[in-house]
Amino acid sequence: MPLPALPHPGRVATLALLVLGPLAWLIFGHGEPILQDRGYHVFADRRSCLGIANFGNIASNLLFLLTGLAGLAWCRRDRRGAWRSWLVFFAGVSLVFFGSAYYHSNPDDHTLMWDRLPMTVAFMGLFTALISEHLGSRLELPMLAGALAVGLFSVLWWQLSGDLRIYAWVQAAPLLAIPYVVAAFPQRFSLRHYLIYGVALYALAKIAEGMDFELFAATAGLISGHSAKHLLAALAVFCVLRMLQQRQSLTPVASSQ
Repeated sequence: MPLPALPHPGRVATLALLVLGPLAWLIFGHGEPILQDRGYHVFADRRSCLGIANFGNIASNLLFLLTGLAGLAWCRRDRRGAWRSWLVFFAGVSLVFFGSAYYHSNPDDHTLMWDRLPMTVAFMGLFTALISEHLGSRLELPMLAGALAVGLFSVLWWQLSGDLRIYAWVQAAPLLAIPYVVAAFPQRFSLRHYLIYGVALYALAKIAEGMDFELFAATAGLISGHSAKHLLAALAVFCVLRMLQQRQSLTPVASSQ
């Protein structure tokens, strides 16, 4: 089989604009800082169970731990593609369980930092894996180091300044990149459509998060929007895991990485 063609320069430029353009706008064009909503820490489901306060929002994180650990185990066995970045992604997902549980045990800005730190690790691992598997494996390690530094800085900057602009970009960058990369770049592994499923589920998770009280009332207290957000976001991670478990190499370069 022939070696995979290098990505078209125009497509790479468009991807760079798609990813970096929003960051430039947030920093230079937005003008005002994005501040944390003071009502963010007020959740619909504040019930205790088994002596655990806010039990629903804590227990619904368990799926992050299960999918994260399953992903870590898979990456240790299968070292094709950007396996280091996928390993970082699943490590971050696993740590979300602990960070989110800590936050929901006593919701405030300080505990929220420990919820967001592992999330940035997961987002930046996903972003690096996506880019390096389509633009070249040599990008992976330097890009992973840089992306993780930006992700961690975004949370620390929010803590120091109260400004969420960089953190907002860290969350948005992979979600903006995935549909374009899947549509515009040749695939080196099969089953990339699972990534689109993951994006769709994460979009539903964000919608559920914004309907925390409404969903809690509509289900007569069965589940809150925030707990549903955890479950939907963890299912998005599961889509990525299933892709990695089932995909096949389509080029010699991909199979030898």
